[in-house]
Amino acid sequence: MIAYPTEAVFGLGCDPLDPGALSRLVRLKQRDDAKGLILIASGFGQLRPYLAPIPAEILARIHRTWPGPVTWLMPARSWAPRLLRGVHETLAVRVTAHPVASALCRAAGMAIVSTSANLSGGPPARTAAEVRAWFDGRIDYLLDGPVDRRASPTKIYDALSGRLLRPVGNDESLMRASRSDG
Repeated sequence: MIAYPTEAVFGLGCDPLDPGALSRLVRLKQRDDAKGLILIASGFGQLRPYLAPIPAEILARIHRTWPGPVTWLMPARSWAPRLLRGVHETLAVRVTAHPVASALCRAAGMAIVSTSANLSGGPPARTAAEVRAWFDGRIDYLLDGPVDRRASPTKIYDALSGRLLRPVGNDESLMRASRSDG
């Protein structure tokens, strides 16, 4: 279990294929395991193994938003761990633009789980000091680094419909790009 900075908040992560680590993360956050988790990556190739094929025009729309603070719900492969998907047939994925989070994925050679560093429903940690205060002794490693404390958590879109599911901020250009393709 590792804590690290992302675009707007500190994240908690682990190997997405380690069932023990996934269970530990869900318990640590006191998170409903029906919700699922997000995967972040340094490039789409790290996410592709988890995802069912989707049309090229939809992938083009998604790729225009990455790397960056946009999460997409994409159809998951049937073998994707249930704790990643929750009760859904989709998986939440993002190619991160944050230099520390991206470097972590490159060093690991894979996508990693990324969920906000907080107890479920509570405010997310925006500093390493907050992570230490909330999770000291219960995580294995803390990577320090800056987050944009003015930024909002990432927007979430449905890949197949292009519909905005979690709006934050005021990025009308992204909304237009999403609607223009589907």
